[in-house]
Parts: sequence; C-alpha cells; structure tokens
Amino acid sequence: MTDQATKPANHLIEIKEYGQSIWMDNLTRDMIQSGELKQLIENGGICGITSNPAIFEKAIKGNAIYDADIEAGIKAELPTYQIYESLIFDDIRHACDILRPVYEASNGLDGYVSIEVPPTIADDTEATIKEAKRYYQEIGRENVMIKIPGTKAGLPAVEQVIAEGINVNVTLLFSVESYVETAWAYIRGLEKRVSEGKDISNIASVASFFLSRIDSNIDQRIDDKLAQGIDDISLQAKLEAVKGKVAIANAKIAYQKYKEIFSSDRWQALAEKGGKIQRLLWASTSTKDPKYSDVMYVDELIGPDTVNTLPPNTIEACADHCNVDNRIETDLEEAYKLIESLKNPEINIDINEVMDELLVEGIDKFVKPFESLMQSLEEKVKYLSPV
Repeated sequence: MTDQATKPANHLIEIKEYGQSIWMDNLTRDMIQSGELKQLIENGGICGITSNPAIFEKAIKGNAIYDADIEAGIKAELPTYQIYESLIFDDIRHACDILRPVYEASNGLDGYVSIEVPPTIADDTEATIKEAKRYYQEIGRENVMIKIPGTKAGLPAVEQVIAEGINVNVTLLFSVESYVETAWAYIRGLEKRVSEGKDISNIASVASFFLSRIDSNIDQRIDDKLAQGIDDISLQAKLEAVKGKVAIANAKIAYQKYKEIFSSDRWQALAEKGGKIQRLLWASTSTKDPKYSDVMYVDELIGPDTVNTLPPNTIEACADHCNVDNRIETDLEEAYKLIESLKNPEINIDINEVMDELLVEGIDKFVKPFESLMQSLEEKVKYLSPV
C-alpha cells in the first residue's frame, strides 16, 4: 500500500523528478499582485513563465489594474506603443524577481520569464536582433528569455543574439527539420562567442516545439476525407488511427534529434567550456479536442532535459490527474511508422505542407492579438486622457 504521506499532493511536482520542468504559459498583473504567482512557484511546481502577445492582450484588455500606469504614460506624453512596453516590461521584471530564487537554486536551469519580440517583425532579421537586444537591456534581468520565432529570418537572429550573451526561447517550431536548424543556430551562436573569448556558462535557451495545433490541422484534413464518404472500412480505420497521434510522434522524433545533436563532438567542445544544453520545450499543450485526454500532451512527453509550458487549465488538470512516468522514448518505432504512413497514397497528407501552414498561422495568431491590444490601448488612452 502506498504511504499517502509520501505521495506528492501535486503531480506537477512529481514530474520534476523525471527531469522535466513545468513552466506556466500565462502572466497577468493580478497574479503578481495577489501573490498567486509566488504561491504557484513556491508550492505548485511551477519554475518558469512564458508569455506572448495573445496572453498580454487577455491580461491588459479591459483590466483597470493597468489604468494608473497608462495615465502616468499619458502624463509623460508617451506614444501608445511605449505605454504598452512600459506595462509589459514592468510585469516581466516583477515575474523575473519572483522567479529569481528558482533561477539561483537551479544554477540558471530554470526561473526564466519569456517575452516575445513584436510579432510584426518575424520576417526581419535585423529588426529582430535590434529589438531582442533592446528588450534584454531595458528589462534588465538576468533571468529574462527573449522569444524569437524560428522562421527563416528568425534563426540568423537567434544565432547573433546568443552570440551577444542573451537568453533565447525559439518559438513556433513545428517540424523536426526546423527544430534541428534551431539547435544548430544555438550552437553556432555559442561557438561565435567562444571564438571571441567570451563566457558561455550563463546563457540559456529553449526550443519551443508546438503540439496540439499539429493534431488539430491533421485531424481536420482526415475529417474532410472521411466526410467525402469512404466505402473501404480498412481505409477508414487507417485514417481514424492517425487522428490525435501525429503531434506526439513528431515530438518524440524531435527528442531523438536533440539527443543526437547534444551528444556530438561539436557540442561536447562547448559543454567543456560551460555551455548549457538547449532544452526542448513542449508548447501548445492544451488539448483542443474534448474527445482526447486533457493532459495527453503532458503525460506522453515526460522525460529528461525537457520543459513543458502549460496554460492554467492544463496546470489544474495535470496537478489533479496526470499519470506521471518517463515516456519520451516509448513507442519510438510506432512514432516513425506513423509519420511515414502519412505519405501512404491512401492517407496522402503532406506533413511539410502542414508545418508551413502552421508557421504562417502561428505568426498570425500573435500578430492579430498584438494589433488588437494596440487598438484597445489607443482607445483607453483617449478615454483616460484629460480633455
């Protein structure tokens, strides 16, 4: 019989024992000021924070908690964009300070807060480098991580920003190939820094590999095929068998690439100089289809040297009923077979096309809330401005 006194009260804390860190995909000023964030970090198993424009839109839009700072910005005659930055930079600094003990206790493994450069510059390398450097300097916290999308323009920026000693969270990775390119961009950035005789031991990076959006896209394609009417029962079964399985299979294959890259001689040379591995971070982990387990993107991808970033609803669900075990390398052969089966003429789903589509959509899902937030802030500035 299990001794209830020794059983973790929260499965998120249990996950840490398997070498995975749980970060929260959410940040609001309410959480900071109420002490909820501190509580989640001290007792709830949370050891990092990720944010994005959609999160800030939800946090700021229609929330009076920011009004005093907006009014201060109006009095200082700041443009709306600078008021926006003053609000989010303030929240990021406070979150970094709350997570500082985690950062120190983990020797810089955890305790990070991620903030994304403006999504409107995702295709501009130079602008991304400039903004990443400015964000890092203005926020002024060692444990801030600058989020840069893993686009063709983003990866050269990742390399340069790492070379300048800035922590980077590479976001919007969908394909295994884009992950591999990201890992090498990180390595090249560290190598450049070493060649300049600079320290690399205090630089951290994660590669944010997205999950649920892949299944949503592929499941929709399968549903469209099934809706056309299929007489062959075995073909119908083959199509149904793919649903809800591709994202996890894809992530498991990415993890194998991670192991390969970070056991290479090229990496070992950096590790000897204090280089920290770039961990894979599982993102987009809330289940979109109610038919699936609400913790499937947690349970199936627990394993060493990984991070899983969870929105609040998934945090609650996982704390309650995650089935914790090291599964990152289970069913590998099936994972490869499943991805290969998509090429089968009967299934005929081009995974590269899916990934390209998701990257474009992903940027759009950050640009739209960013623009919406700017518009609502503009309206609030007008409303709060003295006549």
